[in-house]
Amino acid sequence: MENFIVSARKYRPATFASVVGQRHITSTLKNAIERGQLAHAYLFCGPRGVGKTTCARIFAKAINCLNPQGGEACNECESCRTFNEGRSLNVHELDAASNNSVDDIRNLIEQVRIIPQQGRYSVYVIDEVHMLTSNAFNAFLKTLEEPPRHAIFVLATTEKHKIIPTILSRCQIYDFNRIKVEDGVEYLRYIANQEGVTADDEALNLIAHKADGGMRDALSMFDKAVSFCGANLNYKDVAATLNVLDYDTYFTATDLLLEGKYVESLVLFDNILSRGFSPQVFISGLNAHFRDLLMSKGPAISLVEFTGTLVERYKQQAQKCDEQFLFNAISLLTEADGKIRQSSNQRLLVELGLMKIAGLGQKKK
Repeated sequence: MENFIVSARKYRPATFASVVGQRHITSTLKNAIERGQLAHAYLFCGPRGVGKTTCARIFAKAINCLNPQGGEACNECESCRTFNEGRSLNVHELDAASNNSVDDIRNLIEQVRIIPQQGRYSVYVIDEVHMLTSNAFNAFLKTLEEPPRHAIFVLATTEKHKIIPTILSRCQIYDFNRIKVEDGVEYLRYIANQEGVTADDEALNLIAHKADGGMRDALSMFDKAVSFCGANLNYKDVAATLNVLDYDTYFTATDLLLEGKYVESLVLFDNILSRGFSPQVFISGLNAHFRDLLMSKGPAISLVEFTGTLVERYKQQAQKCDEQFLFNAISLLTEADGKIRQSSNQRLLVELGLMKIAGLGQKKK
């Protein structure tokens, strides 16, 4: 059997151009490489799975490339080949989560003094740098500020606020964004085409939303969905695989509430509970659905993170909804969502909220 490689590794970007959703970062780094304006220390910060370590590796390869083209590595010279084959001695990665003591940093400082045997720079990528102890940070300060000319540090972290100011002041800071849903969907569609998998828009939207801005999470969910569904990803099966409430549930609930059918709404809610979903998941999802319907009623539709056919469904249902109904429904659900954690009877709290919203629908009718 052929060895399976997860999509997050198989399709890990190898050039700045292939990095998803971080153009403000990649353009700046490419310009710095082209102009030869390289800093001695960089700090890449942002949510998990958005490309911090990936960009650090691409950057390390590009600055050591013998024939760079527009800030990108050529992938043909000896330096690029050794990097692609995983035998480059110019890139050193340290996981600060498990190497966070003063002794670990002292060992790193000793290593920094060694001149690279091939290429111009030794790049030291320190992941989860916020995990270093206070003493380790202090031991690192002088070397970080004045390293040898051949050494460049790239620090990566998901928790920038935990890094001491004296470290921050010595680095060029790059803030990575969450991956937008539309960018995530586009990249997932590209991978699906590469793998010979067909997928509808709603299935890819669901994966991108569930990933909450992390591309690595999205690719892990994609692999899981393909394992369950095979070469045809349909929305219903993907929702079942990821154990999330599908969009149809919220569209149906909204139609029932608009018509004032509170009994049918309660039956639908009971069905949701029987499928193993908590009351809080439902009420939070319904609140987000009403919010998206409100945004879909005018120019604010750009604030709705959906693509393809799903956008049209929101537009169509938004036309049925009165703005005052949506305002009041969102207010009721927000209030219930704030109380649900402390409630001794979460089911009754949600049912009461549904009946009140159905009452709003009856008045409108």
